[in-house]
Amino acid sequence: MIIKTKRYAINFEKLPTLVFLGLLSLLLSLGAWQLNRAQQKRDFLQQQAQSQTVETARLSTAIGNNAETLRYRKLEVVGHYDVNHQFLIDNQISEGKVGYFVLTPFILQGENKAVLVNRGWIALNSDRSHLPDVSMVAEPTTISGRANSFPSVGIKITGAEIPTDNWPSVVQVVNSEILAKKLGYPLFSFQLELNKELPNGFKREWHTTTIMQPEQHTAYAVQWFALALTLTVLFIVYSFKKTHD
Repeated sequence: MIIKTKRYAINFEKLPTLVFLGLLSLLLSLGAWQLNRAQQKRDFLQQQAQSQTVETARLSTAIGNNAETLRYRKLEVVGHYDVNHQFLIDNQISEGKVGYFVLTPFILQGENKAVLVNRGWIALNSDRSHLPDVSMVAEPTTISGRANSFPSVGIKITGAEIPTDNWPSVVQVVNSEILAKKLGYPLFSFQLELNKELPNGFKREWHTTTIMQPEQHTAYAVQWFALALTLTVLFIVYSFKKTHD
């Protein structure tokens, strides 16, 4: 396509134009994606700050089951532990040592639903075939902690979410729906990290997820848009010079 004026003409050749449009679309998409990520991070940080300042809420089915909405929310739960059916999340590292996170179902009082309580980290026995002792006494009680998503893994191996048959049951990746089927009653889609001062827990060093700040995503977006602008200028100059040569 050739665009002509009284004094000049710009010739948009087919192949260079297609390449330009493809690269331009890619650069603009990357810039828009970074802006979207920046907004998501701002929303997450705002939610995180609000969750840490609001008063402790009583956990019930009425509070909902959205793990992201409740993440880092301080919760109090009344009920009792299901001490006969516990889970061990395998391959958890603490100070360079391998061990498990201990997940114990806590059944809400007056409801047929439980939340998996992370009672902390416990070291692996020298003989892996012998699981650590995580037993405790079952009695009505009130506990408190912080709602959080379950521990994640970098590479998920096929079948990692399937728990072993025995109790306590060992699992690599937590899927609350699969564990609920094994237990025979529904579970919330998040875990409750047991407060450090409460009994019946193990090593508890709960961390807040560190994320890339929104400003960094915005800076990346500016870079992508700047590249798109530079590409556009170079393409126009190239097309203009090509005609006059």
